[in-house]
Amino acid sequence: MTRLLDRYGRWAARRPWYAVLAFLLLAVALNGAGAVWGAAAHDEYEVPGLKSVDGLELLRDHDPLTAAAGAKVVVHVDDGTLPPDAVTRLGDRLADVPHVAAVAPPRIASDGRTALLAVRYDGAVTDPGIFKAVEPLEEAVAPLRAEGLTVELGGEVPESAAQQVEGIGEAVGIVAALVILVLAFGSVVAAGLPVAVALSGLVAGSGGIALLAAVTDVSTIAPTVASLVGLGVGIDYALLVVVRHVDLLRQGVDPVTAAGRALATAGRSVVTAAGTVLVSLLGLRLAGISTFDSFGFATAITVVLVAAACLTLVPALSAVAGRRLLPRADRRPHHVPRRQHATPWTTRWALAVVRRPLAWALPALALMLLLAAPLTTMRMWPQDAGSNPAGSTTRAAHDLIGDAFGAGANAPLFVVVDRTAAGWSAAREAEVTRVLTTDARLAGSAPALPSPDGAVATFLAEPRFAADDARSPDLVDDLRAALPAGVHVTGATPMFHDLDTRLAARLPWVVLFVVAVSMLFLTAAFRSVVIAVKAALLNLLSVSAAYGVLTAVFQHGHGAQVLGVDHAVPVSSWVPVLLFAILFGLSMDYEVFLLSRIREDRLVTGDDRGSVVRGLASTTRVISAGAGIMVMVALGFALEPDVVVKQMGVGLAAAVLLDATVVRLVLVPATMTLLGRYAWWLPAWLDRVLPQVEADVPDDLPTVPRREPVVAAR
Repeated sequence: MTRLLDRYGRWAARRPWYAVLAFLLLAVALNGAGAVWGAAAHDEYEVPGLKSVDGLELLRDHDPLTAAAGAKVVVHVDDGTLPPDAVTRLGDRLADVPHVAAVAPPRIASDGRTALLAVRYDGAVTDPGIFKAVEPLEEAVAPLRAEGLTVELGGEVPESAAQQVEGIGEAVGIVAALVILVLAFGSVVAAGLPVAVALSGLVAGSGGIALLAAVTDVSTIAPTVASLVGLGVGIDYALLVVVRHVDLLRQGVDPVTAAGRALATAGRSVVTAAGTVLVSLLGLRLAGISTFDSFGFATAITVVLVAAACLTLVPALSAVAGRRLLPRADRRPHHVPRRQHATPWTTRWALAVVRRPLAWALPALALMLLLAAPLTTMRMWPQDAGSNPAGSTTRAAHDLIGDAFGAGANAPLFVVVDRTAAGWSAAREAEVTRVLTTDARLAGSAPALPSPDGAVATFLAEPRFAADDARSPDLVDDLRAALPAGVHVTGATPMFHDLDTRLAARLPWVVLFVVAVSMLFLTAAFRSVVIAVKAALLNLLSVSAAYGVLTAVFQHGHGAQVLGVDHAVPVSSWVPVLLFAILFGLSMDYEVFLLSRIREDRLVTGDDRGSVVRGLASTTRVISAGAGIMVMVALGFALEPDVVVKQMGVGLAAAVLLDATVVRLVLVPATMTLLGRYAWWLPAWLDRVLPQVEADVPDDLPTVPRREPVVAAR
């Protein structure tokens, strides 16, 4: 692979515009194919196999209207009571909205100031013409708003359109990347090149995701997650190769040779790092939910294309830029080429950690464990309208319904009786009524509503607390245990509970798969069992600390207001599984960057301690700059209105910050120093079995001047 990358880099540098044209043609072809044969992202909310879905399917077969998409229109007046004719007129207008099949009689609050109109559509919320179709509802309620009444929209259809990703993350990330890179490297050209390469990969990836959506359901949030990961790793990958190229230019190496050697070394690290990310994303398939498959596939497509952009465009554009990649001072006519593999502060830092590894490792470990501590209290629950921004209409509708009719009115339980089940009798149906009316956690239940064919009967029961209350899971489980056979408990709350249960059960399998395969991959790449185990343990520590920060911010409410979340909310059930796969892959990126440089130096010098110093000193600047960009990108996504995207952004920012500082700058060099030569231990039998991954630079590649060790580490 090293020889191939070297030849490829030299070809791209000799014929840069051919290389650029080749990648542009790939991007145009993917986007053109996506425009012709692709499809838009499409949410699929139901998960086959859940108990709640079984009840929903029964309703869909015998009472389609009850199982169809819905919307809630809330009318409120602060003073006095609602004019009855206004509510009646609103109901008539809502009945004329496209795809609306029925509007239930208004439910009036006891004080007469709030009315709730339930709207039922003729299909599922994901059907075309219904999904995000909030404008017809807005037009229907506009006359009442003009009369001074408060009208808010809630339910499935308005919520499908409520949380739009506004692109804050990408904008913040691009600006932050340019600023950080200019400050770090002193060249506008060198700063702009990694950003341009990453954006090129994202453009190509968007076409690939459109094609993916044509063959499988792709969640509407999946492209956002793919952009979040792709922008960060794309800049990191390109930055790693650019820095190695610039380093070689400083040594007086010609641009073509520098391009080949940079791709043979740093480019090899990019391939390895991208491979670890892809391995981690494969673990999402073990979650057993198709939505996670779409997250994994969309992100994998983007990672592959940003890596391809890096390997193709960086050597080409670096050759075109020439010495303009260097700071202005280094481009002076009489400037003597110098070797600058590490700035003085990075060397001093590396020496400090290596000289006293235990003194540095213990406080760093204590800090990580302290940040991870809130993880023990994490409670997962899918987000609903109650966690939407305070100014949104869906949040306002949620709050008005809770104030007027009780918190449980936002998510009633549907108790579905299958009258065709074996052993059904009127006595059993009476038992259902008894259970629902005697449970103190229920505010009440409506009489059974039979389906048109009489095959099923549906009871509507409202809990006394909100869906995200900690008591909701026990209520659902207790009702299912108390109700007779042939009775299903479904609705939003049971579905959330079932989803949360499945994800919690599958998370250990995702973790086991990702960790095991990543360890095998690293063992083959670095020919060391110890390094693979150490990397896995430290990455698990980073992920645990990120989970702890996530729990402290959102569930405990420490700083959530700064992000626009005005009250404590549980951690979304979607986030831990998705975040683990992404974080583990990204953490492995930095591990590969650092260990590749350490191994490269050790193969030349045979100096275990010195290679740690020189490897850390020469990669600190790259890892710090790349991590700073990724943190800013993630924090940009944390400013998006969607709470799930916020939690992804905060978790990712915390993990990358801790991984690039505490782990990569302290724990990795400290443990490598303590382990010494044992860090590279690999049993002979395993060495024979594992595939050979070329990790060093072959001797027959064109040579460049090698630097002397920057310092003797003792």
